[in-house]
Amino acid sequence: MKLEKLTKKDPELKRWYDDACGTAHALELVGERWSLLIMREMMFGPRRFGDIRAALPGISANVLTQRLETLESHGIVVRSKLPPPASVQVYGLTPWGYEADQLLIVLGNWAARSPGHDPTLPLSKTSLMLSFRTMFQADVAGDRGVTVGFILGEETFRVRIENGTLTPRRAEIDDADVVFDTTPEAMAGYVYGKVPLEAMEEAGPITVRGDRNAALRFQTWFTLPPKAERPEA
Repeated sequence: MKLEKLTKKDPELKRWYDDACGTAHALELVGERWSLLIMREMMFGPRRFGDIRAALPGISANVLTQRLETLESHGIVVRSKLPPPASVQVYGLTPWGYEADQLLIVLGNWAARSPGHDPTLPLSKTSLMLSFRTMFQADVAGDRGVTVGFILGEETFRVRIENGTLTPRRAEIDDADVVFDTTPEAMAGYVYGKVPLEAMEEAGPITVRGDRNAALRFQTWFTLPPKAERPEA
């Protein structure tokens, strides 16, 4: 196969590293501050500009606009319009853009081992769902099948666990065996902090309805990786 040299006339497409490594080019595509987190928020379907900004409270409207335009120019994000009666503009990932979900999972699992990682910081709804995929212990869950619903503010998510696989998506939860009405931070405290369910319910951040045993088992199927050791000085 003949390798072709790409000549870029557009200064916005300049190579930042002048390096043929795929990792270097990946950083050229999504290495700007906020870019990967913007992509993260679209992993469960197209989102309105306001939805993305609300999930990333530290980003300004100008920066979000710039990052979306850049990601669109790289073929990672596409703009579309929802059909009536919504008729609003949304931003979604292209098929190639969706392939980055594995990157987010691997990167998240690696970074969770950082001694400096603070799991008590704010967490978006999408982050919580992706964390379930990342930290799911299939060998512990075994071949059990259960559908878990989550009410997170105005959004609902459906997590299906079956034959050692976990599939989360933004969806209706009418068929859920158990439903958690909660916040992302509270759910993370329950699942990863291993706070007893009764204590979470008494404190108020979690309400459970449905199969209580399923709610208790759900907590046991996720484990944060051990922290990496700091080198001795």
